[in-house]
Amino acid sequence: MGSPVMKLQADQLRVLRSGKEVLSGISFAVAGGEVYGLLGGNGAGKSTTLATFLGFLQPASGRVLVQGRDVGADLAAARSAIAYLPEAASLYEHLDARENLHYFLQLAGVASGAASIEAALDRVSLHADARGRRLRDYSKGMRQKVAIALAILRDTGILLLDEPTSGLDPTAIDEFHDLVRGLADAGKAILMVTHDVYGACQVADRIGLLRGGQLVDQFAAPAGGRIDTESVHRAFSARQAA
Repeated sequence: MGSPVMKLQADQLRVLRSGKEVLSGISFAVAGGEVYGLLGGNGAGKSTTLATFLGFLQPASGRVLVQGRDVGADLAAARSAIAYLPEAASLYEHLDARENLHYFLQLAGVASGAASIEAALDRVSLHADARGRRLRDYSKGMRQKVAIALAILRDTGILLLDEPTSGLDPTAIDEFHDLVRGLADAGKAILMVTHDVYGACQVADRIGLLRGGQLVDQFAAPAGGRIDTESVHRAFSARQAA
């Protein structure tokens, strides 16, 4: 059996912002069917990592690869392979869930009929009665469901998630993690950046602990199990206190 195909790779990635080194030579990879949690506190470099994969920042040295291709060499191809879920999804308040999905899919050049939109909203468990309501009346958890439905409909092989459970209630967090796990089990490569130790351990196959722009620890789930929360929490707390 061959090695898994890596959908995302950071190779000795070093990034500067305003002349300051934000990432200091980090390396990791994410395969299809895997959730990789990039865990760290504020200012650790998590969002900078995502921005570099999306081509918004250029490496000072090292490289980032999407499906084996250097992002800088073919930015359009890299972005077309990725669905990105920011912490606060930019959806239109005056449109309902279906209208938002239809509009953004049109912008992306993705053909999707009413049946597939309903199927995606079913998959994210957005209640049928809410689908015709304007998003101005939605909770954050409901908005996140619409945003992840959009990612599903775009049908990319890679998802980038930026603090996706921030501000969600415990039930919504559990539902979101179940959805993310299901997407990974269907073959998608998922990179999730977060400061939530418990959430990362609940859903991730592997976790990288980022501190001060350096990848200082990595953890892997045992076969059929989850990453040990206490071990990661101890490492996270020790690194934050250092």
